[in-house]
Amino acid sequence: MTTKQPNISLPLKLTFLVFSMVLNCMGIVILQLSEQKITYDKLGFLESFKDLPIAIFSLFAVNFISRFGTKKSLVFALMLVGICSLFLPFVEVFWFFKLWFAIIGTCFAIGKICVYGIIRNNMTEEKSLAKTMNSVEASFMIGIFTVNTGFGWLISSQFGEYWKFGFMSISLISFFTVYLFTKVKIAEPQNKSTRIFPDLSGFGKTTFILFFAVSFFIIFIEQSFNSWLPAFYKDHLKVNSFFALQASSFLALFSYTGRAITSKIIQRFPLSKYFMMCVLMIIILLVIISGIQFYFSENAKVLLFLFPIIGLFLAPLYPVINSKMIAKIDKDKINAFTSLIVSVSSISSSINSISISVLFKNQMLTYYSLYILGAVIMVSVLAYSYFKLSANKI
Repeated sequence: MTTKQPNISLPLKLTFLVFSMVLNCMGIVILQLSEQKITYDKLGFLESFKDLPIAIFSLFAVNFISRFGTKKSLVFALMLVGICSLFLPFVEVFWFFKLWFAIIGTCFAIGKICVYGIIRNNMTEEKSLAKTMNSVEASFMIGIFTVNTGFGWLISSQFGEYWKFGFMSISLISFFTVYLFTKVKIAEPQNKSTRIFPDLSGFGKTTFILFFAVSFFIIFIEQSFNSWLPAFYKDHLKVNSFFALQASSFLALFSYTGRAITSKIIQRFPLSKYFMMCVLMIIILLVIISGIQFYFSENAKVLLFLFPIIGLFLAPLYPVINSKMIAKIDKDKINAFTSLIVSVSSISSSINSISISVLFKNQMLTYYSLYILGAVIMVSVLAYSYFKLSANKI
């Protein structure tokens, strides 16, 4: 592939920025709709309307992308996101949020497969791929920061009742990204598959199973923060909606910093050691947070500052583990492989949201950090086994 990376870097980053904002506005929607007396169990299932279409359609998206091309598929997904976000402020019924998230999920399945495919076809060396992926995925964290900060200011202003009109700004970014893609030339993969389902042969090996298990729990952890941290701040720490969103946006800012730093220094360290060091730091922070919740509850407000620091070490995990595996995947199988990553991620996100909503419904928020700590320990055990096996050729 001869496409020059600098020419496509900006639209790729903006693509992840757009999808980050629409996917991670779930925390804002939960916060706002809970004030309209919509119960947490209903809000917990709302995320399933985003995640299940991702899981299902990602298996068909490979064929869709193969038929229409990477560029056209990505432009289609961005246009659909822009149009739907443009209409959202004018619809008042709850069911439209379900439909909107389902459309967003479907478009994300297309978008992520396209972006990963473009990156894989430009990069072959493992650490270079990790650097590029961290750089592009860092914009995902900027999207979380932007959506929390922007909506936080809007909700707390005199125009707070018009908070849904903030989605129109996402539409503008979507349309601008489409414009940028029309100006760049992207070489398309040679293979034109006519299969309805992607060829998943070879992905049942132990190494792949361990990789998908690690990915499952990383997303599980990330969604525990991205979707539910604002509600935790508001319900458990008793801060207002504005401060809950601003405090949560700092998690995204630290996460962006973590991925940006990783993209600069990752070539100096073995990926496996860097990954395990980050996991260890998360465990230490969560043990400290849990200790404060159980034994120093009068100082619980300090959690507003401790939780965001986790982002420094959590954010690099997903791109590092993905890049290590993707570098070993044949180019003609990268789209099929990415579709499995997207499916596993969406299932993890959905299960997480439903289960964590039980904590909120039953007022068991003291166990919030322990709940996440359990998932982090699973990541450490599974990742150790994965790295040990992946030292051998897949």
